[in-house]
Amino acid sequence: MKDANPDQGWYYNTRTGEVEHLERSRSIDLLGPYPDEATARRALEIARERTKQADKQDADWD
Repeated sequence: MKDANPDQGWYYNTRTGEVEHLERSRSIDLLGPYPDEATARRALEIARERTKQADKQDADWD
């Protein structure tokens, strides 16, 4: 059964490497939501940048 009111966000599927919109896979495999397809395609890059920032904040706190 199709969702009558699907989430409008864009997601990156870490298992398949594909971008998904409207109909999505299991949430455990997804990063997002992102505002558009181009941003979702950069999901891994964005995650790396955020991890780097968090690691720097942790180091500065120590």
